[in-house]
Amino acid sequence: MTAWSVSFNDPVSYQAGLDMQYRLLTARQENRIPDTVLILQHQPVVTLGNRGRDNYLLKTEEEYRELGIELFHAERGGDVTYHGPGQWVLYPILHLGGNEADSHGYLSNLEESAIQTLGDFGVDGFRKEGKSGAWTEEGKIAAIGFRLKKWVSFHGMSFNVSLDLAGFQTIVPCGLVGEPVASLKTILGDACPEMKQVHDSLLNHFSTVCNRDLERFDADGEMPPAVQKLIRNS
Repeated sequence: MTAWSVSFNDPVSYQAGLDMQYRLLTARQENRIPDTVLILQHQPVVTLGNRGRDNYLLKTEEEYRELGIELFHAERGGDVTYHGPGQWVLYPILHLGGNEADSHGYLSNLEESAIQTLGDFGVDGFRKEGKSGAWTEEGKIAAIGFRLKKWVSFHGMSFNVSLDLAGFQTIVPCGLVGEPVASLKTILGDACPEMKQVHDSLLNHFSTVCNRDLERFDADGEMPPAVQKLIRNS
């Protein structure tokens, strides 16, 4: 199955990323575009999902503002997490009807994409029973929270590469008390791959695991007019 992916070079605000997802979601529900995957980095933001509770926020709103971190209540599954530069966020807008109408199977596919990406860089990744995401011996490295509307997915997965993990110290990540957060940088040190290498690995494994043949575009370059209008809102 052919799908499109759109990559962003500069960090995107959470609101801008959300607006793009909603436009793509509607277009996909109406079959005006094929499945489309956004891959980007966000400007610093703490998001709370449907299960997110304010007691997992360890700072006041004013303190978050002073740290340059936005607060956002997101329409997704999952709890509290942090996004920032140095972390890839994958937002697949996929129609999961027919044989794919299985949210647990989709969750497993996102986890598998992250685990196989870790393997490309010599890191052992695994699942934890009863907890979503991808884990390493040093801590959780990929968080997953998505939602389906009319069997089209939005939101998705974050994967920590080289971001400053201090942002996670302002929350109880995913509501998991005492669970550490890791990145490829904290695990591999100077051997941490470049963001572009991880970007390519994530898309390659997502393509294989989710059975989507990705036609790849840069958000600043040429792309099909149907998706260009939705991405750039023009």
